[in-house]
Amino acid sequence: MIVNALYRPFCMQKLYMGELFIHRKALWDNLFPTKKYENKIIVVSAIGGNSFAVFISKEMSDYALVKTGNGGTQCFPLYYYEKRKVQEQTLFDNVEDEYVRRDAVSDFILKQARAIYGPRVQKEDIFYYVYGFLHSEKYRETFAADLKKMLPRIPLVDSPQDFWAFSEAGRRLADLHLNYETIEPYRKCITVFGAYDNINYRVEKMRFVNKADKTKIQYNNQITIEKIPLEAYEYVVNGKSAIEWIMERYAITTDKASGITNDPNDWADEQNNPKYIYNLLLSIINVSVQTVEIVKSLPDVKFD
Repeated sequence: MIVNALYRPFCMQKLYMGELFIHRKALWDNLFPTKKYENKIIVVSAIGGNSFAVFISKEMSDYALVKTGNGGTQCFPLYYYEKRKVQEQTLFDNVEDEYVRRDAVSDFILKQARAIYGPRVQKEDIFYYVYGFLHSEKYRETFAADLKKMLPRIPLVDSPQDFWAFSEAGRRLADLHLNYETIEPYRKCITVFGAYDNINYRVEKMRFVNKADKTKIQYNNQITIEKIPLEAYEYVVNGKSAIEWIMERYAITTDKASGITNDPNDWADEQNNPKYIYNLLLSIINVSVQTVEIVKSLPDVKFD
């Protein structure tokens, strides 16, 4: 089975999900058993990292997606799937549903949350609460040392208002980070085109026009993008801004050992969209600006 997989933040690649190719598939068959079954996973840097990083994916993700040190990454799903047993089938089941979907958010934490915040809390609300809370700058600064040595411990805030603020912020962040390819391009940038009859949108290696000035990116020898807001670089995933992830990963590279060339323009060709990478860069600028705004609006939590 060949699937899309998230290799690095905002960088998708093709993955051959076969036992002869992948030595240890871990629990991926339970999270994404086939292309038919959808899921969302919160990905955090594993124990032993140099710092803490978090991202979200709706695809299988690479072990080093947000790796920050000797550890890899750990995934926490919204759902998991179990192969349906014959005795579990009823007259009303769809015979094509080979798997049963289970909630990964426990009944225990749902009961706890409803006792504090009211009966309308659903398991998805808790899932997005976690994603929002993990973006809290105060939480990450206060527990920076702990987050290198153990998995995050997420408290339930006292105020229902703060719970819903984190949950709604997490939902908005997830929408940006999951659907980054379809987010509207940032409109306040200026694109300077060279004097060519036919503009070429293919990339070799994006660069800053001046290393001391990140407001200008040379996309290729015909296109320069200017007036990039500096606050966009405040959105950092795994030690690097989202914009710089795009600049690094969407470049033509050749592996010295194998001689295999990785050309991101092939992905644009597959999308049948020659402007895919250009639009992606502008979309990630918008994603970054909005992410920074949401993170700065998160409630101020007091830790004992």
